[in-house]
This record gives sequence, structure tokens and C-alpha cells, in this order.
Amino acid sequence: MFLSSYTSKSWIKAAAFVALVLAVAGTTVAFADSLVVKTADGKVHGKTLNSGKVRAFEGIPYAAPPVGDLRWKAPQPAKPWKQELDATKFGPHCAQGHFFDDMIFQDNGMSEDCLSLNVYTPAAASKAKYPVMFWIHGGGYTGGGSDEPRHNGDFLPTKGVVLVTINYRLGVFGFLATPDLAAEQGGTAGNYGMMDIVAALQWVKKNIADFGGDPNNVTIFGESAGSFAVSTLMATPSAQGLFHKAIGESGGALTTGPLTMSPLSVAAPKNAEAMKPLGATLAELRAVPADKIIAATSKGGEVRFSPILDGKFLSEPVSDVYAEGKQAKVPLLAGFNRDEGYFLANGMTADKWKATSVERWADKAAAFLKLYPGTSDTEAVRSATDFGGDQFIAFGTWKWIEIDRRTGDKDVYRYKLDLAAPPSKFHVGSYAFHSDDIEYIFGTLDTRPGAVWRDEDRKLSDQMMDYWTNFAKKGDPNGPGLPEWPKYGEADPVLHLDNPITARPDENRARYEFWLDSEKK
Repeated sequence: MFLSSYTSKSWIKAAAFVALVLAVAGTTVAFADSLVVKTADGKVHGKTLNSGKVRAFEGIPYAAPPVGDLRWKAPQPAKPWKQELDATKFGPHCAQGHFFDDMIFQDNGMSEDCLSLNVYTPAAASKAKYPVMFWIHGGGYTGGGSDEPRHNGDFLPTKGVVLVTINYRLGVFGFLATPDLAAEQGGTAGNYGMMDIVAALQWVKKNIADFGGDPNNVTIFGESAGSFAVSTLMATPSAQGLFHKAIGESGGALTTGPLTMSPLSVAAPKNAEAMKPLGATLAELRAVPADKIIAATSKGGEVRFSPILDGKFLSEPVSDVYAEGKQAKVPLLAGFNRDEGYFLANGMTADKWKATSVERWADKAAAFLKLYPGTSDTEAVRSATDFGGDQFIAFGTWKWIEIDRRTGDKDVYRYKLDLAAPPSKFHVGSYAFHSDDIEYIFGTLDTRPGAVWRDEDRKLSDQMMDYWTNFAKKGDPNGPGLPEWPKYGEADPVLHLDNPITARPDENRARYEFWLDSEKK
């Protein structure tokens, strides 16, 4: 009733006066309309987080629902909307089986209709556009989602960046390749999940300026499969020009390992065999409910669905692209964690380690044991942890860093997370384990169930957030108040993220060269 007595002109004057008074008093005000942003597809209405310090726009479609006839096809444009879109809650995470206990979701369930993204911006306006950090979640290309609490956008934007987190198709829905699909799609098939990531990057290029982000300063970053994706996108022609810096955390798609890429000619027959019980034709397969497909393809693990050399999206091995210097020439920050392979050390003894080494490496066992010694049970446990981590993640990440240093023509920064995190609900013992870095980088330590954090953890988290956002801003992680992070050059300096942070030459290069030599043979 009170507002109705104002004319529209009087209300505008009154609002301007209040804003002026609050500005003089040093108070930052975000009026309601600052939570409404017009995208190319329609208006979205967001919310604030972190006591009003961050604007959040969640569940924004960046492509059409990949369902029905669009299942196992390249992402198509989202249908524009006329009404204001409620962007205050997450969209569904992509259809997937249960693979990882520590993946917790905040949405209302999973769905094939999952191609959405979230945008988080500093609430304070800036005359200059903010750098954009584009997060690709991990999960072996089979699990995960943008709405996991550890990826929350409450804190990273307070460092002066716009954060984008995305969903992309996973497992059989994201990477199925069969001869029938190849025939339908002009001789190529698979990689739909990777195409989704490129479509999301194209959405960013088209829309992020309306959220205060700089489309000409985009950093892609990801962990595990997300890091494999970052290294792959650098070698993907359709992704070139959509990002300007890259960060890889524990993973590189340049070697054999858990996410090795197969040629279409190898993957397609295996995939077709796995799908045979579900239907004889593509029309039949596209009519099968998602849960039945998940149940049928999650048994036994005989077939793994992940990126392949399909002849179009990826026309040659990623390692060849880098060796030839044809990857995106962008600054790179990458590394891994100290205890990526701690799971291999369970029950290890000196005698077991020696026997395992001789069995695995035969005539190379003596050289292997010099690099991974086991003269005592304690030493054997440490070496088994190192070996497991090198085989699983570290060597592939090192190879990516090493090749890009030689052929990328841009600055490279390398790290190793050494600080052992305290035990938590899903991680017994104190390790710098695989995925341990995520909560540190996002400032979301308190989302990890059961962990009792120390002062050194919170300090390191703040330092890592500064390093990562500094890199996004200017391609150099260094900044005021931080220990110096030298470029990765002839002296092989590695920044050890620990208490305290130190930089020193690579202490394990001989191990990675051993793997490199073994790979060649």
C-alpha cells in the first residue's frame, strides 16, 4: 500500500537517493534486478551466496535435452524460453551408475536431460570483465556432476573470477560408439560427452559477458577425468579459440592407462556387443529406458566408455598432436598429489614388494627397485604408494607437462600436493589422495564429511585459491603474499603444496623416465 502511493518517477528518485546514501556510507548494494541476466536464449533469475558476496545462476540449459532421437548425437542448441528461467537450483546430474561413494549430489536426481551449467560471479560490479574459470568435473567419464558440494561456487569468485561448472554426458550415454552409429553419422561416432563440453564453452563465449565475465580470458580446469579432458581439449580442433589458459589436476590423456583412447575400429565392435542384449537397431536402443541401459552396461566392467579416436572430433592420438606442436598454445598449470596410489600399499611388506617387482619387471627388476626401493616394510609401503600413483596418474600427467613444455611455446607451471589431509568419512588415514585437491582449490573444505581441518589446511586452501585465480587472471600464478612459483624450465622446479610451500627441482624424474622407456618398448 505504501509503495502504491508513489509515482514511478518518485520511486526512481527515492531509489537513487537511497543508493547514493548507502554508497557514501561504504555499503555495497545489489538491487534485485542484478540477479536477472538476459542470455541469448532468455532471461535467468539467480540468487546470492556467501552472505551476498557471490551471485549464483544454476541449472541453465546450454544445449537441448539429449533424449529420444537425440540420444547418442552431437549436442543441439537449447530451445529459447520466453518466461524468466528460475536459476536458483541445480539441474539434474547426468545419468550414471553408482561408482564412487564420495560423489554426493545436491540436485533432485539424475536424468538424461542434464545438459546444464552454473555461473557464479562476484557480487561487486567491475568496470573490467572478470576472468572466467570453466570447471570440468572428474569421475572417470562415468560419474560425477557439477552440483557436488566440493565444487560449490560460494568462495572461488570472491577471488575476482567468474566460475562456470558444467554437466556433460557420461558413460554409455556420453561415449557409446557402434558401427550403426558410425553409419548414421557419416563414419564417426562417440565422444558426445566431449562435444557437450565444447558446446558449453561455446555457450560461455556467447553469453558470459552478460554475467560480467571476459569471453577472451577463459581458463579450463579439471581434475582426474576433467584433467584428461583439459589435455584432450588442447588437442581438439573444435575447441581451439574457446579457452586461453589450462589447468590440469591429476590426469593427462597422453599415455596408456585407465582412460586410454581406442580407435573407432576397435571400440565400435566391443560397444556393439555390449549393447546387443538391449536392442538390434538404433531405434530400439533409443527407446530403452536409461536405467535399463545403465544396469546392463555397468556389470563386470568389460567395456569402458570414454573418449575414442573417432576420426572427426579426434582424428589422431592426443600424444601425436602434442609431439607435432599442434595443440592449443596456452599457458599451462598442472600437477598431481603425493599419494594418488595409496590404495596399492595396503598390507604391503618388503618381501611382497620384492616378489611383486621381480614378477612384474623380470630383467628390469633391479633397476625398478632402485627407483622404488623396499628394504623395509615401511619403505615398501611408500614405494608401493609411489608406484601405484605413477602408474595410475602421475606419469601421464608428467608426460603431458613435459611434452607441452617442449612444443607448447607458452609458460608451464608444475605442482605436487604433498600436505596429507586429515581422515574423513570416505578416506581412512592421512593422505594426499586422488581428488584431495578439489576442496582446497574451491575453498570448500567444510563440505568434506567427517574431516577435522587444521589451520595449515585452511591456509593452504587460501593459497591454492590465490595461485589458481592469479593464473586465470594473467597466466602466472604468482602474486603478493605467496611463495614464489618458478616456471617449469631446465631446472625442473616443482612447487610443493605443503606446510610450508616450497619449490625445488624434480626429485622423481628418473622414475618417469623409467616409465617413458618402458612405454617405448
